[in-house]
Amino acid sequence: MNTTPLNGKVAFITGGSRGIGAAAARRLAHEGATVAIGYQASGSAAEALAAEIIAAGDKAIAVQADVTDAAGLTHAIDSVAKRYGRLDILVNSAGILMFAPVDQFTLADFDRTVAINVRGVFVATQAAAAHMKEGGRIINLGSTVAHRMPLAGGAVYAMSKSALTGLVKGLARDLGPRGITVNNVAPGPIDTDMNPVDGDFAPAQHGVMALPRHGHADEVAAMIAYLAGPETAFVTGADLLIDGGFAA
Repeated sequence: MNTTPLNGKVAFITGGSRGIGAAAARRLAHEGATVAIGYQASGSAAEALAAEIIAAGDKAIAVQADVTDAAGLTHAIDSVAKRYGRLDILVNSAGILMFAPVDQFTLADFDRTVAINVRGVFVATQAAAAHMKEGGRIINLGSTVAHRMPLAGGAVYAMSKSALTGLVKGLARDLGPRGITVNNVAPGPIDTDMNPVDGDFAPAQHGVMALPRHGHADEVAAMIAYLAGPETAFVTGADLLIDGGFAA
């Protein structure tokens, strides 16, 4: 069994300094990829993660990349592709979660949610695809709430993640002729600082799940790595749930 199926590949991960993005960085690097850890403000965390990956014998760098800054994000992705002479994998992990009833949700928060969760994904995809050759992989972090939202206050977040479902279907058509796949990984409740296992929403979330527990970031990273690898060359335009039966 090939334990480094991503050997020689270069990956860029937005929001890579924490949570699922950090777990994905570790996993892709462990499987042989050179990983660029994109971060907005958590420079120390991104540098520490890169140092951890390098200490383990793998390859990583930290790259400042604010997904709300289209020019800056594009420059960051271009710089990684230029540095290594290629770009094979993009993981759009940067995201924001805001909950509030519709009469309390501000337009500024609506715009910020769309800017990070949707517009940033499109900008990063457009930039990365310009450098990708056949076999390229684009993987977005969607959410199970695009399929089921059982809690009040989550309309805008659910909308932003639902938008990715349509986006990948269209992008799969655009990029398929070039041999580039585009997919969503749609997690349920995952134990990160965005949705901790001891958070206020945890009991309600567990109550609607087939497996009544939070998932682990490493479990999501495993699916990301699978989609990034050679065995999923025929998977594109998909929204793949990893949610413990949240949407079952």
